Amino acid sequence: MKELLRTTDPVRLSWLLALLTDAGIEGIVLDTHTSILEGSIGAIPRRLMVAEEDHAAACRLLRDAGEELGA
Repeated sequence: MKELLRTTDPVRLSWLLALLTDAGIEGIVLDTHTSILEGSIGAIPRRLMVAEEDHAAACRLLRDAGEELGA
């Protein structure tokens, strides 16, 4: 698994997952439970992950949609 991005915005995560799903790429969100346990104050970002073989295509898709990706 490779990380696409980190965010504390659940709406953004939902939208990005929908984009990936529409393109046939499975995305997984990590740290959801940890983020909820800390009281939803936004201190712990959630990580959006994809399979290593889908990473390049997922990066292209999200950049084409106007998303800023870390590295």
